[in-house]
This record gives sequence, C-alpha cells and structure tokens, in this order.
Amino acid sequence: MKISLHLPQAIYEIGSRQQQEDTIYPVAGAAAVGSRVFIVCDGMGGHEHGEVASVAVTQGLSAAAEAMMDSKEQMSDEHFKQVLACAYDALDQADTWQEGKMGTTMTFLSFGRQGCLAAHIGDSRIYHLRPSDADQPVRYRSRDDSLVQILYENGELSYYEMATSPRRNIIMKVMLPLQKHRTEATLVHIADVRVGDYFYLCSDGMLERMDDEELLQLLRESSSCEEAAAELLRRTASNSDNHSAYLIEIKDVEHESGDKLLVDDEAEACRKNKALNDDYKHQAWRIKPIPPADEPHSRSRKALGNKFVEWLKRL
Repeated sequence: MKISLHLPQAIYEIGSRQQQEDTIYPVAGAAAVGSRVFIVCDGMGGHEHGEVASVAVTQGLSAAAEAMMDSKEQMSDEHFKQVLACAYDALDQADTWQEGKMGTTMTFLSFGRQGCLAAHIGDSRIYHLRPSDADQPVRYRSRDDSLVQILYENGELSYYEMATSPRRNIIMKVMLPLQKHRTEATLVHIADVRVGDYFYLCSDGMLERMDDEELLQLLRESSSCEEAAAELLRRTASNSDNHSAYLIEIKDVEHESGDKLLVDDEAEACRKNKALNDDYKHQAWRIKPIPPADEPHSRSRKALGNKFVEWLKRL
C-alpha cells in the first residue's frame, strides 16, 4: 500500500494560557506531502515543567521514528516500542530536577506500506474520519485514558457529563520520567485507508467546544484540507487551553498485492470504545429506574429493590 497525502495542516495555539505546553511534529509550517510521522503531545499543566516534558518526548519520538522509517518501509509494533523507549530516554534526560513529576500525553501516527500505525497515551486524541460514509463516518477514535472515561464506562457519568465533570482533567495514563515500569502505549493498526479520509491528532484543548458531529460537519462543508483547518482555527479561537492539532487528508491510495494480509484492528478498537456506540448519551446507565410491579416480564419489586441496594453498595 502506498499512501499519498494532501499538504498536512497544523494548528498550534496558546489559547489564554501563559505558556504553550503542547508540542507538535512536524513543527507548524514544516509538514510536507511527503511527511510520514505526526505527533501531538500535551504537557501536564498540573505538574511542573509540562512544556519540557512535551518537547522532550516529541523530539525523542520524532528523531527515532524518522530514523526507523528511513531504514524500514513500515513501522512494526516492535519498531514502535524501540522508538517509544527512545522518547522515554529523552524524557528521563530532560528531568534535570530528578523529581519524576513532569509529564505529557502522546499521540503518534505513521504512514507506511502497512497502512497506518496509531499510538496514544493519555487524553489527547487520534481520529480516523470518513465524512462521506453516512453509516460510520468515525472509523476510529482513541479511547481517552482519563478518570471520567472510566466513570462513564462504569455508568456513573453520562457521555455529556464527562465534558463538565470537575474530574475531567484527571489523566490515568501519562508519560512520566524515571518510571520503574514505563507506561505502554495503546496501538491500533489501520489498513482500510481511502481517498478523502481524514486523520486528526489533537490535544484536548481543541475539543472544548466541538464534538464529533460538529467536526464531521465542518469537514463535509469544507472544499479542502486547508479550508477545513482554517475553519477549525476560527472556531477554536476563543478556547482557553492550549490547543494543537494535525489535520491530514488522504490524496491517493495505491494498493499492492499483499494488502489483504495487512493487520487491521481498527474495527475492533472502534467496537470496544463505548463512546462510539452509546445510544443513551444523555444518561448514566448504571442505576436503572425500578419498573412498576405489574409491568409485563419484570422481576418482582422485592427482587429489583434488593438489586438496587446492591448497586448502591458498589458506588
């Protein structure tokens, strides 16, 4: 498989913060149609030196990935683990305070003969979007490694409550220096890539006022990747947090004889992400209302009452 890109578009905005803790690769304005590695990292604002962490990881990850892509036609899982280890080494070296406190999220996307390899740690996101597909336009969206995501999957928050929860900034997985056991990335392999598809890597600051449907509508209404990026920039101009992204549109896909053998676990990752399959986004589902006693096919009121008590005990 040979994938050609339109010129990738970068967004790199500080918002109303005092400093920029996001880092992207290629740096804004440096991406080309021949670029094959893209990274967005968001330094942890709640920890000291988040901007140092995001820069160290981005630089270590990009240098190792580019060297690997120069010698290989595709990025295997083992190759990526080696690349990620280089990023952790760079992060350890950058922690001159030897405190192990600074940290960063990480999103990574590479294009090769195998299609795409997507990897992430934290709550910055990777999207694979097919705006022309009415049935399944969101082909993949990385699952946030956050506390609210866990609460949502446990039925303790609704989908929409995640955006307003006071705990929405608590991240469960992040890249930290000096770890005895380094946090591993979630990897997804994407071989179903078509002309007109978009890949979107973004820090959480891009999502302050934009949900998936609005993002898709924006892409459908734009005549080019450049126009879409300009509209994204306009709509996020008042966002308070640092907000950074790469928007990448597929220009052409040349298939090869071995493509049918390529690994593709995108559909499985999509199926496991409750956020992409939730029909009851306005309500948390863990505690259900007790149906009336005379409702057909219902359990007895006593049995349902006991079940309700057991649910409450687990909260």
